[in-house]
Amino acid sequence: MSTETPRRTFAIISHPDAGKTTLTEKLLFLGGSIRSAGTVKGKKTGKFATSDWMEIEKQRGISVTSSVMQLLYNGVQINILDTPGHQDFSEDTYRTLTAVDTAVMVIDSVKGIEAQTIKLFKVCRMRGIPILTFINKLDREGKEPLDLLAEIEEVLEMETYPMNWPIGMGKTLKGIYSIPDNTIEVFNETHEREIIPFDGQKVLADYEKEKLEEDIMLLEEAGNEFTMEKVRNGSLTPVFFGSALSSFGVQSFLDHFVTLAAEPQPRKASGVLLPPDSEVFTGFVFKIQANMNPHHRDRIAFLRICSGKFERGMEVMLSRTGKKMKLNQSHSFFASDRETVETAMAGDIIGLYDSGNFQVGDTLVIGNERLIYEEMPQFPPEKFAKVTAKNALKHKQYHKGMEQLVQEGTIQLYKTPFFEDFIIGAVGELQFQVFEYRMKNEYNVEIEFHHMTHELARWVTKGEVTDKMTDSRKMLVNDQQGRPVLLFENDFALRMFQEKYSDIELSTGWELLE
Repeated sequence: MSTETPRRTFAIISHPDAGKTTLTEKLLFLGGSIRSAGTVKGKKTGKFATSDWMEIEKQRGISVTSSVMQLLYNGVQINILDTPGHQDFSEDTYRTLTAVDTAVMVIDSVKGIEAQTIKLFKVCRMRGIPILTFINKLDREGKEPLDLLAEIEEVLEMETYPMNWPIGMGKTLKGIYSIPDNTIEVFNETHEREIIPFDGQKVLADYEKEKLEEDIMLLEEAGNEFTMEKVRNGSLTPVFFGSALSSFGVQSFLDHFVTLAAEPQPRKASGVLLPPDSEVFTGFVFKIQANMNPHHRDRIAFLRICSGKFERGMEVMLSRTGKKMKLNQSHSFFASDRETVETAMAGDIIGLYDSGNFQVGDTLVIGNERLIYEEMPQFPPEKFAKVTAKNALKHKQYHKGMEQLVQEGTIQLYKTPFFEDFIIGAVGELQFQVFEYRMKNEYNVEIEFHHMTHELARWVTKGEVTDKMTDSRKMLVNDQQGRPVLLFENDFALRMFQEKYSDIELSTGWELLE
């Protein structure tokens, strides 16, 4: 990696099926990173999304893990963090958002803003992440463009500034008008890109031209003022219209992205604001992934470089423990494919081979000052199940698989105080299914779930919980770090406990996000 190449690091946020992974594929294709774009829906053609590397993702046509990809476009290295769209894996997405400088919000033009988009938008706003918007599926009959802008402004309380404007939609789609340079990108069935000047064009009927001119005049008179300051502070989002599936409007979006997206920003570690060009190398682990190479059963810690320059073989300190280590095995990724990284700079994401040293949220720093970046958010699960191995003879594989998959952070492990029964917690049912699939296919262990009726987890932050305080509706367990956690059946059981034992302080992991 050239140290002189500017970096832009972003993630795409959306509701499931809005076209997030398809847009990622088309961006990679335009950047020359892949030779053909396989969409998530492409099973009949035998093509699968490049970013969906796990077998279960190919089978189901969904993204359930975060993956990292790079492309070089117009002299800028773009690092794309593809994230799970399914709400059951939102915790993985939240953590990934800590590692980016910009977010791209994909909105389905047919459905508008949906629930998962709102949740992820709030995380971006809370972290001050600038947002670019791509309104997708323009080749279908959808909501009126003005209504979509109004919906963004009302629901998300953020100003909009359209960078282009659709001419028709669905069967009547003629193209998109580029506001900055007064051109039309013509929509055609062959998906070949054709740009023509608006003045003197022959593709629009008189009534279409008149309507477009009226829309543009309305936007000029009643629209918001565009400033990069507003974009940077997240109060205004540049909006692009297009269709990822047909590659329509995608290159125009990418052309503008390299100038609108934020460069790596200064980040605060232990109260110190470190600029990306600092001489002090720092980074933090935002994700751990086991078995990206199933033949080697490896563990990779994904590190966001925040400041300084990375050089393979350099000695760093793990701030949590004060332990010094050499980073000899470093990789860049393209989904599951990898290559050795010799150097990297602020904004880059690298993978470090992990023999069990790292945890999600760890800070690495060169030197002796134990700087720590803000802690990763801890999220309370909403579904719980006791889990056992069907074959007791596979005890070793069972414990290894359990340990490695839990350390990825997509499910949480609890143990009962005396018998140490394993209880796993998840946000949604799909997490259990993926956990079961991976235990069987990666560790050759068949497991059995015993689903529980509990729905809430609360960490005990003050006071001691005794046996007499618990019953079938409220269970005391310990988390991975040995901290006491109470599992409650419902809100009523939680409220009753808090009223009866007011000296016991309970908390959720969400406080870290608020």
